[in-house]
Amino acid sequence: MNLDFSQITPYIPFMLEGIWVTLKFVVVALLFGSILGTLLALFKIGTVKPLNWIAIVYTSIFRGTPLILQLMIFYFAIPQLTGYDISPFLAAILAFGLNSAAYISEIIRAGIQAVDKGQTEAALALGVPYRQMMIDIILPQAFKNILPALMNEVITLTKESALVSTISVLDLMRRAQVVGSDLYRSFEPLLFVGFIYWAMVFVLSAIGKVIERRLKVSDQS
Repeated sequence: MNLDFSQITPYIPFMLEGIWVTLKFVVVALLFGSILGTLLALFKIGTVKPLNWIAIVYTSIFRGTPLILQLMIFYFAIPQLTGYDISPFLAAILAFGLNSAAYISEIIRAGIQAVDKGQTEAALALGVPYRQMMIDIILPQAFKNILPALMNEVITLTKESALVSTISVLDLMRRAQVVGSDLYRSFEPLLFVGFIYWAMVFVLSAIGKVIERRLKVSDQS
């Protein structure tokens, strides 16, 4: 096998900088997706029909089309229609955030509906306003139910973030491609960033397990 990892040694700091680009992108897209996803989930379980349909159609579109297509539309098609020269990073945030919101909305909706209906009936009987009931009673209980699914979405988003390399965002994957082009050797830099992705996912999985254990302990105490 013609492998020589010593050749990528001078490029390691350059590739490692991609970690912060990737993490920044994932965090911003996740925050955007979580806020919008929560609103969509509330629309779905609410009684206002127009909002129900908006949330259902939104979810259907973003779950039913490829993420790479959505990314291409934001980066190439929208500037063609609007004349606005969108940056690669902003296009990636919009595409991934809106896509993630569709999945998160379904996760949160399922979590809310899994909460015992008696909790809602008791809160309404006591005269607790709907907004306060959702924030103080329903959503905290739903969060415990949906934590594993949410952590899975975070992990999926972290791995799929490599797609932003297709629009020249200098994330981990793109930096590996740059190094490969420089050295005319692709395997070594790709394997190196592959290990970094694995390490990030491993850490995220460990954090999720720790949070789950603490939630179980708090339930028992």
